[in-house]
Amino acid sequence: MPELPEVETVRRTLLDLVVGKKISSVIVSWGKIIKKPSEIEEFQLLLIGQTVEDINRRGKFLLFHLSDFTLVSHLRMEGKFRVFPTEEPVAPHTHVRFLFEDGTELRYQDVRKFGTMHLFNKGEENEGPPLAKLGPEPFSDEFTHEYLRKKLKNTSRKIKVVLLDQELVVGLGNIYVDEVLFRAKIHPETPASSLKPKQIKLLAETITSTLQEAVELGGSTIRSYVNSQGKIGTFQDIIKVYGRKGLECQNCGQPIEKITVGGRGTSYCPICQPKKN
Repeated sequence: MPELPEVETVRRTLLDLVVGKKISSVIVSWGKIIKKPSEIEEFQLLLIGQTVEDINRRGKFLLFHLSDFTLVSHLRMEGKFRVFPTEEPVAPHTHVRFLFEDGTELRYQDVRKFGTMHLFNKGEENEGPPLAKLGPEPFSDEFTHEYLRKKLKNTSRKIKVVLLDQELVVGLGNIYVDEVLFRAKIHPETPASSLKPKQIKLLAETITSTLQEAVELGGSTIRSYVNSQGKIGTFQDIIKVYGRKGLECQNCGQPIEKITVGGRGTSYCPICQPKKN
């Protein structure tokens, strides 16, 4: 699943590719992706004549700011946005096409069909699902170690589970939670409320720095992720634990182990991230 660094990379590449373009028509071939409005025909009609003015990101969501609306899109497991000339043959698994007046089009491709799109009147996108309950951005002034301390002190849930909760802080998924906990030397099953102030300060700093580094490297291409220009990310080249079960820890030489935490496969080093009873 694309996490914050991958979605941010897609956003940045799309800025150069579609901002300023006017939509002439929309073709939807898999209607279940469109969550709002409920009628596909209404979604298509509302977008005709709309110009893409800007593209922002909220957590793992892309926000296309149009003349009168905001299109909120989640890529889920396999979703991709790519820009093509209109005459380019349409690839399999292309489910939504935004045709522009200049003869190009933005295509949404999704092998698993799990992605979602919500269309809101401009300015109303944060008033309801899917954005209303999201936590702060990890790069924002709101996300501090003091904020994190207040949120963690009253929950005994395992820290891995807590960090995956988008109401705490947005953008973290399985890859980056494993990497963050390794860098912060915290066992993934540690009860969140048991963390000490120094650990929480380091954890907050590590969340921000790890995600920032991943953004600079264009995200992680683990399975099929590419940006909107078809380029892969390179953060996977420096990953320490995720997907490295049985390989030596690059810090201590101990084999990386994998367990299940909160239903998610979780990689960690038993020496660098000791479990405290």
